[in-house]
Amino acid sequence: MPPDGSLQAVLFDMDGLLVDTEPLWFDVERVVMAGLGGSWTEQDQMALVGGSMHGTVEYLLARATRPASRGDVVEAMVSGMAQLLAEREIVAMAGAIELYTAVRVAGIPHALVTSSERVIMDAVLAGLAGRGVGFDVTVCGDDVRHTKPDPEPYQRAAELLGVDPASCVALEDSPNGVASAEAAGCATVAVPQVAPIPERSGRLVVRSLAEIDLAMLRDLVRRSP
Repeated sequence: MPPDGSLQAVLFDMDGLLVDTEPLWFDVERVVMAGLGGSWTEQDQMALVGGSMHGTVEYLLARATRPASRGDVVEAMVSGMAQLLAEREIVAMAGAIELYTAVRVAGIPHALVTSSERVIMDAVLAGLAGRGVGFDVTVCGDDVRHTKPDPEPYQRAAELLGVDPASCVALEDSPNGVASAEAAGCATVAVPQVAPIPERSGRLVVRSLAEIDLAMLRDLVRRSP
């Protein structure tokens, strides 16, 4: 076990942090909402960034003018997203593959922590496999009782890696994800994409992961309260 105050693991969010899937989610949400008799705006998408499938479905149904079951909406969301991931190239966020590679080459344990369902996570990972991306541990929405902003996803990832959350850095793009990571005790790098995230102690806010290197991650853990 590394000494106290050292970086023990790096925990990556997926949507909007590792890969640019937010435009795909917007397309799927818009199509599903149209089928429910309503319209979908960027403001609606912003309200759901970093949230769970349960929260998204409840939000959609609250705006529906046509009857639909929760199960039907979940199926439409998941199947629609899986289809787009299969049809379109998966685009990595700026600096994401480079930082991931640096973490892996340095031998630092790393996990993927996402609120997405397993089928979506697996489709993204399959699309990134050719770029050498894989994780020691994955935690998806199907693996926890409470999704982000609850701390359970990041607590679970640290537990599976056998590390102290306080010695981990979480990489996030949404307020919900940042809240989850910090409630678990992780130092956090925030890369806001849709909703703003303010700076604070134990949190580094940057424009992209291209601004981050391992020395900065190690220093963030050392300086965290």
